[in-house]
Order: sequence, then structure tokens, then C-alpha cells
Amino acid sequence: MSDVAREAGVSKMTVSNVINGRPGASRDTRARVLAVVQRLGYQVNATARHLRNGRSGAIGLLVPHLDGPYYAHLAARLDTLAKARGYHVIIERTGASREGELAAISPARVKPYDGIVFSPVQLDTAALAAAGFEVPVVLLGERRLAGPFDHVMMDNVGGADLATSSLIEGGSHRIALVGGRPDRGVDSMATLRTRGYRQAHARAGVPVDERLVVDADSFTTADGYAAIMRIQRDGVAFDGVFVLTDAAAMGVLRALADLGRRVPDDVQVVGFDNDLEGEYLVPRLTTIDPGNDSMAGRIMELLLRRVDAGAPATVDAVEEVTSARLVVRESTRRRVLA
Repeated sequence: MSDVAREAGVSKMTVSNVINGRPGASRDTRARVLAVVQRLGYQVNATARHLRNGRSGAIGLLVPHLDGPYYAHLAARLDTLAKARGYHVIIERTGASREGELAAISPARVKPYDGIVFSPVQLDTAALAAAGFEVPVVLLGERRLAGPFDHVMMDNVGGADLATSSLIEGGSHRIALVGGRPDRGVDSMATLRTRGYRQAHARAGVPVDERLVVDADSFTTADGYAAIMRIQRDGVAFDGVFVLTDAAAMGVLRALADLGRRVPDDVQVVGFDNDLEGEYLVPRLTTIDPGNDSMAGRIMELLLRRVDAGAPATVDAVEEVTSARLVVRESTRRRVLA
């Protein structure tokens, strides 16, 4: 920093203000300092900065699994955003079990982190409150959990409604739901997306054939393939498929190809998550984008706001739901406008 200050003809404090985006330097001075920074190849010592502030520079990302693409892509997005702010992300898999989640949020495991992004599947409000977090926490997931935690959620019901409605408007009236779950009052990704599927049918006046609501164990590609083969084996007619994840939709497309069913001429298919791989399938997968990029940005913004302020969970917690949009590609028939 002394070298930059000397070369730019300013004080070290001015260099610090420019690098950290603080006021106190004119536009010309700021431009001169940044030019010297680039020419000399100066980089902020993030480790020293964090140590000086009593921090580790580490953000914990606690997720159920990394087997499918969704959480892997989310981790990559968060890691990129964190690095831009001088932090790094450490990923822990909880296995979507109560024991795994409790272990991941134990004081010894949490202590090295400056903040946590946590996607709980099994733990409830009482368990989270009992954890006594001393660092900021941003929650992900479908269930609304009372308590002083920022919480970013995707619009599962609205997205599923949008997907199903697009199939109905495209001419499908016997729509299979791959990954559907009974709604027993417990909100989960599967129950909420199933709710949106039923909601779209009800609004359109199209009855649901319960034989077309097929459960899936883990929403993998293999599960999607097996679901279509099960429907085919049972002899239940269908002309559309809404798949609860893009990963499972890949298996659905493979199964339909093996059965000689043309997509979208014979069967339309819509996935959910807008995983990167969907654009390179044959045919390219129509899907629901739940706001992946904006969600990652908001998660990091909320978390680092509290980290920088030295404020853990507080009573002014924020709960936000990102907007879903339909990404139309080749696996559905384009809607014809009158």
C-alpha cells in the first residue's frame, strides 16, 4: 500500500479509502490510484484484513447434498460472490438428516465461520433457536421458520403452477407429475411444487388423474427414468410431464426416447431449477428458473451485511421469496398467440 501511495502521490489512507470504496477521494484521484494498483499488481491481503477484524474470512454453506446439479451450481455462485468480497466458502453436506444437520451447526463446527448459509431439511424452529448461533445465519429452503434469521426462498408453488399451466396451454391435458408428494401439512420442495401442479389444474378446470402423480425417492436422473417406465408399464396415458427437478427431467427425456415417444410432438416436458445442463439436452429442456442468480446475490448480500456490521441474527430478520419465470425451449410446444 505504501508503494501505491508513493507512486500515486497520495497518502496511504487515501489508497485505503479507494480500495475499500470509502468516500474521501476525488474522481481523478480515485482513477489515478486504481491505475497504479493495476500497474503494480497490488492485491489486498484478505487474510490479514480478516485477522485484524477478528474474523476467519470463511463462510459455511450447509446443504443437504451435492449429488444433483442444483446445490453444486448454487455453491459455485455463492463462492464467486464471496471471493469478490474477500471471503471463501466451505461446503458441508448434512445428508438431509436430523443428526447431520445438528452436527453441522454444533458450536465446534460453526466457530471457524464468519457466517453461515444453511438449508435445513429436518430441523425446526426450536432446534435452530437452541443452537444459539453467535454468527449471522441466512436460511434457505421451503419451510417458513419463525425466528430471528434472514430467510431466502424460491416460489415453489408459483413456479410449479407456471410450469403446469404452460403444458395445459400447449395442449396437454393428461400431465404426469414426476416427484409428486401428498400434502399432509408439511411444506417441502416436493409438496409445494405438487400444490402448484394441482392449483394450475383446478384453475384450468382440468381433472388430475391420480395415477399420473408419481413419487420419486431423491429426484435423480434415474428416478425420472424409472417414473416414466412405471407409468408406461401401468398403461396410463399421458401427453405432458412436469418434473420436479431438471436432474430428473433428464431421465424423463431418456425414457421417452427409449419408448419412441417424440418430445414435444407426442409428449411435452417441463423441468424445474434451470440447471445449466438443460440447455444442452436433446431436445433442449423447457424449465422454471426460480431466480438462481438473484437468489445467490441476495443471500450473500444479507449475510455479509450482518458479518460486516458484526451483527448475528436479530429481530429485524428479512424473509424474501424470489420470482420464478418460465424458460421456453424445445421440449414444449410454443404457445400460439391469437
